[in-house]
Amino acid sequence: MTQLIAIGAGIGIGMATSKAVDAIARQPEAEPKIKVNLVLGCALAEATAIYGFVIALLIILMLG
Repeated sequence: MTQLIAIGAGIGIGMATSKAVDAIARQPEAEPKIKVNLVLGCALAEATAIYGFVIALLIILMLG
């Protein structure tokens, strides 16, 4: 179960990073704004992964 959570977070962060790199390549002057949004998005994706990990642990501990 936790592997699916990690895969989902990894895919989400990878897609966000690739789109940010594309955007910076097209408009280098917008780099500061893009970086801020990228960091916020990655933080939210990681937080979701951590919440999923905690829920998975709780499920395992309650059923085991």
